[in-house]
Amino acid sequence: MTIPPNPTSDPIETNAAGAPVRLVVVSAGVSDPSTTRLLADRTAQKAIDLLREAGRPTTVNVIELGGLAVEIAQAIVSGFPGARLQAAIELLAGADAVIASTPVYKAGISGLFKSFVDVLDNDLLIGTPVLLAATAGTPRHAMVVDEQLRPLFAFLRALPVPTSLFAAPDDWGSSTLGDRIARAATELAVLVRSGVGASMADTAWSGYRHQFSGNATNAERSVADVDFSTDLMRLAAGGSR
Repeated sequence: MTIPPNPTSDPIETNAAGAPVRLVVVSAGVSDPSTTRLLADRTAQKAIDLLREAGRPTTVNVIELGGLAVEIAQAIVSGFPGARLQAAIELLAGADAVIASTPVYKAGISGLFKSFVDVLDNDLLIGTPVLLAATAGTPRHAMVVDEQLRPLFAFLRALPVPTSLFAAPDDWGSSTLGDRIARAATELAVLVRSGVGASMADTAWSGYRHQFSGNATNAERSVADVDFSTDLMRLAAGGSR
């Protein structure tokens, strides 16, 4: 499958009866060709096939972090994302499912990937099913996915699927990689079809801490939503109770 580059969308199937599942791939691969992107593409295609077989139309968007590296660095310093980075964040905010794929450098996940996560609102992915994947030049890094990616997405209160994906050079010629991809994609598809993540987020949304006027879909607020008539707001404005 050829998944289009960020930030375009590839409609896999349409269904007048309802909106398609929105799958977003985040790839931190910077080489061309990128094994990190290849792993994400293979996994996305399997998930799409499974969802389509279950009668769930799906669209896919890819966020290529390599092309956003400068804007990510600027956003970390300034606190304000540029237009292309903001568009990527909004894609992620609207995702029904995410495939996160990163290379491993120096026994750790890509600094570019971590920097991208650092500019996201903490509530952006609450309840969102996420499939975690990584590639490396040696199988010695196989546990990086579960030791570093899984806690990261747990902090974001996403729903990582049980099976993580990792591919070293020798894995690409092995049938077991395809088996792991199928298992992980199945777990992702089942979570999406169940709707459990969205239900959890919607039901408990008020119990989470949110950033005012943040990017999380349920947290969209503006000045018009602020009640200036409360005692606290009057005091903050210099008035009296």
